Amino acid sequence: MVHDPLRQDDPPVHAPMAERSHGSGLVFTLVALALVLAIGFFYVTNESRDDRRADAVTQAADSVDRAASRAGDAARNAADSLRQDN
Repeated sequence: MVHDPLRQDDPPVHAPMAERSHGSGLVFTLVALALVLAIGFFYVTNESRDDRRADAVTQAADSVDRAASRAGDAARNAADSLRQDN
């Protein structure tokens, strides 16, 4: 028996079936994690932005309070000067 390479009696050789890659689940997990981190970062920075606004309003109110206090002190000093001159 001589092996004839052109002979078609050999059983067909099937290529192994391509299995679903396990890496696709990893990619999905990484994308979901990145999304959760991005949303968390947004909320954290938004909260600090609100804190900065509140701090700015508080500082502005303190400035107005100090200015009013100084104006009151100046008016009191002027009134005291007028009383001493009379």
